[in-house]
Amino acid sequence: MVEDDEAIAGALRSHLQGQGWAVDGAVGVSPAWAALTVERFDMVLLDLGLADGDGTELLRRLRQTPQGRLPDSATPVLIMTARDQVSSRIAGLDLGADDYVTKPFDPDELTARMRALQRRAAGRAQSTLRCGELEIDPAGRTVVRAGRAVELSAREFAVLLVLLECRPRVLSRAQIEQRLYSFEQVLESNAIEVHVHHLRRKLGDTLIRTVRGVGYYVPAEDAQ
Repeated sequence: MVEDDEAIAGALRSHLQGQGWAVDGAVGVSPAWAALTVERFDMVLLDLGLADGDGTELLRRLRQTPQGRLPDSATPVLIMTARDQVSSRIAGLDLGADDYVTKPFDPDELTARMRALQRRAAGRAQSTLRCGELEIDPAGRTVVRAGRAVELSAREFAVLLVLLECRPRVLSRAQIEQRLYSFEQVLESNAIEVHVHHLRRKLGDTLIRTVRGVGYYVPAEDAQ
């Protein structure tokens, strides 16, 4: 989240964390670019009127950097700004933004747009994820197994969602942590292992597989 208004940033961070997102914050173009050069993010929420420059500078630099020079130069970007002129929206979208909301906005609308961008980035149109007898609703944060609801903690749900969205790719513990926790959060060394253990207990031992010394994955459905 690239936002230099402390009140907006604080309120939005609390809302997004309550929705299960891990949020890292930057107050300007320079710190945001520094973060993007070392870390892969699922999404960038980008204000335009920043103290050290215009957010479009960051967007232009991100989109013009060749693939391979950054962890992910195709990271989805959602502009959130008070600039409501049609020309500003057109310019932002033409520079490579994926969506655009004008302030003030409803936080629930923002998170709905974020989920839509996440689906698009994952190459799926459906709002729910299905895997065998499981049905996962990211918006409602619910899991149903063989027609019965399964109660998961916020972190368990987040781990499951990451593994399902990336299947059948194997993810290391560090890659999962990167998707779930912000920079400032201190983790127990075995946090991911504990979450996986709980998921296996609740959803069955065969859903999440281990590649010893590498990480975890959910196999493609035809391989289960």
